[in-house]
Amino acid sequence: MLGKRHPGSDQPVNHRPDERIEHMDGEPDQELDTLLTAIPEGWSRAEIAGQAWGVTRATRAGGKVISLNAERLGDAEQFGANVWITSKGPVLRPCEVPAEKVMRFLRAAAKAYSD
Repeated sequence: MLGKRHPGSDQPVNHRPDERIEHMDGEPDQELDTLLTAIPEGWSRAEIAGQAWGVTRATRAGGKVISLNAERLGDAEQFGANVWITSKGPVLRPCEVPAEKVMRFLRAAAKAYSD
């Protein structure tokens, strides 16, 4: 429902609240932050497990939202996620996939970009 908010919060209700990854005990998610910095802004190509992927990173809202989209080149697999940069650290909001799938991809992509 458009405009629905979490009780006592100005944050919108996420369709998969159990799938988000965020800071624990008030500590920022350092791994997510590190992985995000490894992904270049704009569109780029990454070779992951012998397969070519197109990865798009777009920073919006004055740096407070990062959108990530990944598409395996040559077939139809694709997924995306948004990362909200909050005062307490990044919050991962995957789009229709489990958060761990996004994190596994980010780990592999960060390694591919550093090689």
